[in-house]
Amino acid sequence: MSDFGKMFMIIGIVVFFIGLLWQFIGKLPGDIFIKKGNTTFYFPIVTSLLISIVLSLIFYIINRFR
Repeated sequence: MSDFGKMFMIIGIVVFFIGLLWQFIGKLPGDIFIKKGNTTFYFPIVTSLLISIVLSLIFYIINRFR
């Protein structure tokens, strides 16, 4: 199997486990959630930071093996 195929399999497995964890964790502490009347505002700042860190690590690892 080529390196490109292995890379996609690893990324797929990582995304699968992130999605699985997201189902159990849901909203993280630090995410902004405001509900006033019929209006709801949700800004997942901590979730966004965690996704950014994970993606940065994935791309760093991919770049190291090139």
